Amino acid sequence: MWLKPEEVLLKNALKLWVTQKSSCYFILQRRRGHGEGGGRLTGRLVGALDAVLDSNARVAPFRILLQVPGSQVYSPIACGELLSGSDVYWALATGATLEEINQHWDWLEQNLLHTLSVFDNKDDIASFVKGKVKALIAEETSGRLARQEEEPEKFREALVKFEARFNFPEAEKLVTYYSCCCWKGRVPRQGWLYLSINHLCFYSFFLGKELKLVVPWVDIQKLERTSNVFLTDTIRITTQNKERDFSMFLNLDEVFRIMEQLADVTLRRLLDNEGFDLDPGLQEPSQITKRDLEARAQNEFFRAFFRLPRREKLHAVLDCSLWTPFSRCHTAGRMFTSDSYICFASKEAGCCKVILPLREVVSIEKMEDTSLLPNPIIVSIRSKMAFQFIELTGRDSLVESLLARLKQVHADHPVHYDTARDEDLTSSVFHSTSMCSDHRFGRIEMVSSQNSEEGEKEMSPHLHREALVAGFRRSGSQSPDSRLSREQVKLRLWNDHFVEYGRTVCMFRTEKIRKLVAMGIPESLRGKLWLLFSDAVTDLTSHPGYYGNLVEESMGKCCLVTEEIERDLHRSLPEHPAFQNETGIAALRRVLTAYAHRNPRIGYCQSMNILTSLLLLYAEEEEAFWLLVAVCERMLPDYFNHRVIATSLWPPFPGAQVDQSVFEELIKEQLPELAEHMRDLSALASISLSWFLTLFLSIMPLESAVNVVDCFFYDGIKAIFQLGLAVLEANAEDLCSSKDDSQALMVLSRFLDRIKNEDSPGPPLSSHHAFFSDDQEPCPMTDIADLIRDSYEKFGDQSVAQIEHMRCKHRIRVLQGHEDTTKQNVLRVVIPEVSVLPEDLEELYDLFKREHMMSCYWEQPRPVALRHDPSRPYAEQYRIDARQFARLFQLVSPWTCGAHTEILAERTFRLLDENMDHLIEFKAFVSCLDIMYNGEMNEKIKLLYRLHIPPALTENDRDSQSPLKNPLLSTSRPLVIGKSNGDTVDYQKQLKQMIKDLAKEKDKTEKELPKMSQREFIQFCKTLYSMFHEDPEENDLCQAIATVTTLLLQIGEVGQRGRSSGSCSQEGGEEPQASAPSPEQDSVFADTHTGKSPRESQAFPEEAQGGWTVSLEHILASLLTEQSLVNFFEKPLDLKSKLENAKINQYSLKACEMSRQSQPGLKVSSP
Repeated sequence: MWLKPEEVLLKNALKLWVTQKSSCYFILQRRRGHGEGGGRLTGRLVGALDAVLDSNARVAPFRILLQVPGSQVYSPIACGELLSGSDVYWALATGATLEEINQHWDWLEQNLLHTLSVFDNKDDIASFVKGKVKALIAEETSGRLARQEEEPEKFREALVKFEARFNFPEAEKLVTYYSCCCWKGRVPRQGWLYLSINHLCFYSFFLGKELKLVVPWVDIQKLERTSNVFLTDTIRITTQNKERDFSMFLNLDEVFRIMEQLADVTLRRLLDNEGFDLDPGLQEPSQITKRDLEARAQNEFFRAFFRLPRREKLHAVLDCSLWTPFSRCHTAGRMFTSDSYICFASKEAGCCKVILPLREVVSIEKMEDTSLLPNPIIVSIRSKMAFQFIELTGRDSLVESLLARLKQVHADHPVHYDTARDEDLTSSVFHSTSMCSDHRFGRIEMVSSQNSEEGEKEMSPHLHREALVAGFRRSGSQSPDSRLSREQVKLRLWNDHFVEYGRTVCMFRTEKIRKLVAMGIPESLRGKLWLLFSDAVTDLTSHPGYYGNLVEESMGKCCLVTEEIERDLHRSLPEHPAFQNETGIAALRRVLTAYAHRNPRIGYCQSMNILTSLLLLYAEEEEAFWLLVAVCERMLPDYFNHRVIATSLWPPFPGAQVDQSVFEELIKEQLPELAEHMRDLSALASISLSWFLTLFLSIMPLESAVNVVDCFFYDGIKAIFQLGLAVLEANAEDLCSSKDDSQALMVLSRFLDRIKNEDSPGPPLSSHHAFFSDDQEPCPMTDIADLIRDSYEKFGDQSVAQIEHMRCKHRIRVLQGHEDTTKQNVLRVVIPEVSVLPEDLEELYDLFKREHMMSCYWEQPRPVALRHDPSRPYAEQYRIDARQFARLFQLVSPWTCGAHTEILAERTFRLLDENMDHLIEFKAFVSCLDIMYNGEMNEKIKLLYRLHIPPALTENDRDSQSPLKNPLLSTSRPLVIGKSNGDTVDYQKQLKQMIKDLAKEKDKTEKELPKMSQREFIQFCKTLYSMFHEDPEENDLCQAIATVTTLLLQIGEVGQRGRSSGSCSQEGGEEPQASAPSPEQDSVFADTHTGKSPRESQAFPEEAQGGWTVSLEHILASLLTEQSLVNFFEKPLDLKSKLENAKINQYSLKACEMSRQSQPGLKVSSP
C-alpha cells in the first residue's frame, strides 16, 4: 500500500533494514527477521518482536524509500501489505508480502523513473513524487468501500470464519472485519475484530489458546478513543463490568466511526424504537452494509450542518468553487446535493455558506468550459440572482440529475409567479414599514393563485394575520425618537447587508451576518429572518392552506393533549400583555393544538408553550406554526416527546439529556478549573436543563432572551452551548466558592435575571426568575450583547461535526443510563419479594433482557406487543413469550426433566400468564424460580401441583393427548407395607394424622385449589419420574415415588367409592348425608358434594360425576412419608452455576433453535 511520505533518517535504520533493490531515486528494503531462512540473532529478535506485537511499534516487513541525490533524508512512500486499504495518516503497516511491494516498485519504474531525470532541482523531484503518491492515496481512500464489494472472495472467507467461530444464526449479518489487537492489561492478543449488525466480536488463537469475545451493541455503555502505556490511540469498549481496549495499525478512524454508527443505530432501534426513524437503507438490519453506515453518517452531518428536514437524502458531495461577489473571487468549498436542496459550504470554516432550495431555482445551465472557468454551471433563482460554480467533476451527470430533481420538485409544488410584484421588489430591500406585513419570501406567492389565497382566508377567518408584538406595543422609558433611532441604525446595517449578500433564503451566509445577528435583529425583521435562517419559509410556501386545515380539524377535540395545553396556556409569558387577553391565548391554543394534531408522536410537551408564545410575538400565526415545526423536528431533534404526558417513567426530553451530557464534556474541556471544583457536574446539568428546553426564555428577561433566540435560529444548538459556557465563566469565581447546589443555583439565577438589553425598544418586563434574600446585594447588570459577543469569541470554535460526534457518543451513555435506571427500579421492587441474592437477581435480569433482545435481533419483524416500550412501567418494559421462556427455563430451571423439560416449561408459562396476553414479565419469572430454588417443600409441591391442573395443563397438552384407559399402577397393594428389616409401616394411620395437621395449618384465606383428576395425576407422576432421571439417588427415589403413587391411587379409589355410594343413595330417594362416613373410612378420605358451587362442578366434570380425584393435601402428605423424597425437594440448589452456564450457552441454544426452524424437514426425536 502507498503511505503518506514522511522523512526518515536512513542511518538510524541500517541495523533493522536490508536493501533488496535500488535505483537512482528509489530503494526497496526488507526488514530483518522477515524472509530469512535461518537468520542471525538480530534478525530473529526483530522478527519475534514484529510477530508478537500489534501496536504502533510494529512496522511492515517491506518498504520503498525515495532517495533524493545529495541528501541524507529519505521518504518512505510505500510498503507492502496483505490488506487492501489503509488509513493515509499511518506510516506503518502489517501483513506485508514481497509480491505486493514488487508491484509498487514496478509501477514507480514504469511511471516515474524516466520522468524524474528531466528535473534539475532535487526539491522539485521530491515534491513531484510526493504529489503523485498522495494522489494514489486519495484514489485508494475514495475507492475503499468499492474495493470491499469488488473483492467478495475475501469477504466471503471472513464470513465463513465468523459463522464458524461464533455460531450465530444466519440472520446475524457481518458488516465488516479488521485485523486488530485486544489488550488484557499490558498483554496484547492479536486477532480479528468482527463487526456485525448486533454484536462486536473478537477472535484470537495465539500459542494454542483460543479467545472469543462477544459484546452486544446494546450492552456497550461507553465507546471512546483513549491511550494506554504502550499506545497513543486505542478504542475502548466499556460494558457493565469490563473495559476492553482494541488497537490496530490500519483504519483506526474508520473502525471507530463504524463502531459508533452500529452502536447508535442498534441502541436506538432496540431501546427507543418509538422515537427513532431509521433511514430507508437501514430499515432492515439484515441488509445493513458498511457503505450504508458511511452514507448515514454523511447524511446526518449534512442535515445537521445545514439544519434541513430529516427526510432529505444526500445524493452527492463534490469539491468545487463558488463565485462570491462580496469578495470578488471564487471561494473553494464543497457542493452538497439532496432531494430538494443544493448547498455549499466553504472549506474555511465560517467563510461562506449557501442554501438553495430547488423550489427557488429557475434554471441550471452549463457554461462554456475555459481554462479560467473549468467545468462551470450557473444556478439561477427567482430573485434574479445567479450562483456560479466551477471545477465540478462529473459536471454533465450532475446537471442531468439536478434538472431531473428540479422538475420533480416543481411538479410536486407548482409555483405561481407574480412578475409585477417581483419587479416592484427588485430595487427594494427589507424595510421596517413594509416587510413586517410583507408575506413574500424568495419572490414566491404563498399559494398557487390569488383566488386560492382568498379562499383560504374565507375558510379560516379566525387566524391571526399579524405578529402579536405589532398589536401590543409597550411604551417604555425611552423616548419614541430614541427607540426609532436604535431600530433605524440596525435596519440600515441590515439593508446594506441585503444589497451585498442577498435578501432571500438563498443569501450568502458569512461571518458578517453572524455579527449582525449577535447584535440583535430589529423587531420589524425578526420573524421574517427567523423564517429564512431556519428555512421554515420553504415549508410555509410549499404547503398553502395546510395550517388552516389543521386548525379546522383539530379545534374542538378534547383529549389528554388538549387538556395539557389548556392547563399551560396562561403560564406562557404571562408578564407580556399579548398573553393577558384572549387574542394571544387563542392564537397560542390554535398553534399548539394544530401541531399536536400534525405530529402525534410528539404531541405537546412542556416548554413548547413558552417557545410558541415568543414565536407568535414576532411572526404571524401560520409562520409561527412552521417555525415551531422547524424547531421541534430538526433544530432540536428528540427534545420533545409525548411520553412526558403518558408516563413519568421514561425521561421526557431524551435529546435534551444528550445535550446536557455534551454540555458537561464541554465544561470539562473549556472550564477545567470549574470542573475540578465541582466534581459532580450533574448539578450544573440539572440547572441548565431549562436553558436548552426554553432557549433561556424561562430564566432570562424576555427582551434579552429574544437575542439568544436570534442566535439560535442562525447557528442552531451551538449558540446555546457557547452561551451556557459564557454564563458559567462569568460566574466561575462565585460558583467555585458556593457551598452546595442550592447556592450555585442562586448565583446563576441572580446573574441571569440581571441581564439587560439596552437596545430593546421597550422597557424591561417584570421578572421573577431569581431568588433573593434581604441581606443580598443586587447582582451587577450585564448587557446581553456583551455576553453573546464573549460567547462567540471564547467558545465559538466548536464545529457542527464536533458537536454531532459528541452527541452520538453521549446518546449511547444516556440510553444506557435509562436502561440502568429501569433495571435498578425493577430489582428494587422484586428483591423484597424473593429470596434470590441481589447479585444473582441482577444476572437473571440480564439473561431475561438478553433473551428478549435475541428475538429482536433475528426475528423480524417483531410484533408491536413484543417490542421494547420505554413508556411502559419499569416491570413491563421487557416481556418474553412462550418460546423465549422455554429457552430460559431450560437454561436456569433446576427442574430438568430431559425431553419432558420443554413440556413442563410450556405448562409453567401458561400458569404464569395470568392475563392471557401470551407474555410474562420479569417479576413473574423470578417468583417462579424463587420457589424452585428457595421454596419450602410444600411450596414446591404446590407449584408442581398447579402445573398439572388447568390452566397450566390443557386438554390439548401435547403430552396428554390420549385418555387413560387403565390405572397407572395396581391399586390392590395394601396400605401396610413391610420393610426389609421385617418391620411394618401403617401408612394409612400416618396419612390420616398428616392430613389432619395440614388442614389445621392451612391458611383459611387462601383459595382452595381444585382437585386433581386421574389424567392430571398421571402427568404429575410422569413429571416426578422425569425429574429424578440421572439423579444420584435415582433408584431410591423411583422406589419411593412408586410407593407414594400406590398410596395416592388407593386414596383416590376410596374417595371415588364414597362418592359413588352417595350418588346411589340419592338415586334411591334417600336424603344425602354429608357426614356419614363408615367407621372404616376416615372423613379426610371422603368427599361430598356439599359446598361445591355449580361453576366448580362444571370446571371439573370428572369430580362432579364422582370420578377419581386427589387433593394437594393428599399428595403432600403422601410425599412426606418418604424421607428420600423429602431430601430431594429440600436439598440446597446452586443457582450461581446455572447462571454461569446460562451465560455461556444462551446464544448457542437460540442458534440451534433457529437452525431447526430453518430446516422444517428436520425433526428432533424425543425419548
